[in-house]
This record gives sequence, structure tokens and C-alpha cells, in this order.
Amino acid sequence: MIRFECDYAEGAHPLILERLVQTNFEQTPGYSMDDYCKRAAAHIRKLCGNNGAGVHFFTGGTIANLTVIAAILKPYEGVISADTGHINVHETGAIEATGHKVLTIPSADGKITAAAALKMYLEHMENPEPEHTVAPGMVYISHPTENGTIYTKKELEDLSAMCRQHGLPLFLDGARLGYGLAAPGNDLELSDIARLCDMFYIGGTKVGALFGEALVITDDHLKKNFRYYIKQRGALLAKGRMLGIQFDVLFESGLYMEIAKNAIDLAMQIKGACERKGFKFLYDSPTNQQFPILPNEFVETLAKKYAFHQWLRVDENLTAVRFCTSWATTKENTDKLVKDIEAL
Repeated sequence: MIRFECDYAEGAHPLILERLVQTNFEQTPGYSMDDYCKRAAAHIRKLCGNNGAGVHFFTGGTIANLTVIAAILKPYEGVISADTGHINVHETGAIEATGHKVLTIPSADGKITAAAALKMYLEHMENPEPEHTVAPGMVYISHPTENGTIYTKKELEDLSAMCRQHGLPLFLDGARLGYGLAAPGNDLELSDIARLCDMFYIGGTKVGALFGEALVITDDHLKKNFRYYIKQRGALLAKGRMLGIQFDVLFESGLYMEIAKNAIDLAMQIKGACERKGFKFLYDSPTNQQFPILPNEFVETLAKKYAFHQWLRVDENLTAVRFCTSWATTKENTDKLVKDIEAL
């Protein structure tokens, strides 16, 4: 079985494994206070163009999301998200379990606009008795989104300006950030995201690391005492160097973007094969996630050889599927899938 169902099916980039073995018997301070974490943080600050940014390492996206959101919100506040947002549909109520509601905005492509977020905020604030409902306290987005779509610089600038005007921290989930930055048509740099967002994280789990996400905090108020929140949520890894080493390798010489581009290049080959067959797409994704709509009999044929998500039943005859490439997807396996799509 050749797997195209996710971007975390493989282990880690060989250079990361090599470095972990090389440093295995070194003794270092714990809880990300070691030199490897400090060096990785320095690489990230440089790329962000922000020498004062706070950088913290988490083992995964869900624990990063719930820690950040719980740290930002007051007990009576909730987080604005697209209805398709990861925190709303794929985290088993983790945010609600912290005592905070996810306030959803309908979204056809996975993104939310500044106008839509402002409308939700004003509907609450202009209510004559606002204290009877959950107050919007921050905005959550992901880049890329769950649907593989990406924000333009203008869209993020508009959203950021609205959030800052109304005192709403803007938090960007970057679990697949490398694939968004490497996508054709992307006009955002890491420095733009650091400038426009109050918090965001750089995904490693899905982009070459064994596990790990690097959270960047640019808002001075939110940086204060953040390690207390990490510890309280059980997210302060004793062997923190395991995270620092991985991000040090990913960012010391551009490896992160190099391997992200591999996934994009191969995803575009799959997209091209589907386009040549005349298949429509559920979402217009320029990233490593592709969502072609296939006749059910074609889905059954491909499923005999490939693992992929059957994403949405469009009607009784058609199903939208998701083919997902990763940093480690091979051209050989992609060529096989392309050939089999063309033979349908």
C-alpha cells in the first residue's frame, strides 16, 4: 500500500536522526534551557526579523493550540475560528475542555475574512446585554487551512489590522506552515507572519521532524510568564533538547523550506494529472493537500493500491478525496499514482 493520506506517515529527515544520535550522550539542562534550543530559537528569530520574539517548543499542535488559547483568553471569552478550523473539528473538544468556546464563522474555503470576524465581534459588543453570551477574545486561523488554502498578504494584513484595532490577539496555526510558504502564488514570508500575528507556530511534525512545533510570540504582553502556562498544561518537555536539536537542523541551512518544496512539487504533479482527466476539485489548493472529486468507481479502483482520505461524499456518484504529499514523498510513488490516475 502506497500512502498519500497524511504528511506525518514517515519518521524524520535523516539529518535530524543523525544529529540526535551524535548528541545522544551529551548532558544538557532540561526544559528547553539547553544550547540547542537557544540556537534554534536564534535561527527562528532571525528569519522572523524579530530579535525580541519569544520562542517556545511544543511536542505537537493540539497541545500548542490549547495552551496558547487558554493563556490568552479570560474565563468568559471564546476564540473566533472558521467552522472548518482544526480546533473546531479535529481536536476532540480540547479547547472547550479548557473552559473556552470556539466561536465559528462559516467558511467555504477554510479562511476567515476581516469583515466576517469583525461582524461577529460587533454583534457581541453592540448587544445591550453582552454579558449573557461568550465574548470574542481572540482570532484563530491556520496557514495553510484544513482545506489546503492559503492567506494572501493583503488578507492577513486586513485581518491583523482589524484585530489590533479591537484588541483581539491573532493566533496562526502553522502545523503545515512550510507547505504554505512553499506553495505557488504564496506572497507571505515568515517575517510578514511575525509582523502581523501576535502568536504563531512553525510546524515540524508534518514538515520533517519526528515531532515538534516552534511557537513564536511577538506581543510583549503575551510573552510575559508564558512558561508557567506551558508547565501547567503538561507541555514543558523535560528533554527539551529533543525539540531544539530538530529545529536547529531544520533551520540552520534552509532544510525546512527545501523539503517543504519537495511536497509541493509532487502535489502539483498529482493535481496536473487530475486536471488532465477533467476532474473538478473541492477546494482550490496550491499546497500539499489536493482534493479532486472522483467518480466512486475510480475511488474504489485507486483504494486497492493507495491509502488516501475519502473526504466528502458529494453526491451518490461522486466523492471528494484528499491526496496528501509530505516532505518525504518520493517521485517514484508519485509517478505511480499519476500513471494510475491517467489510466482511469
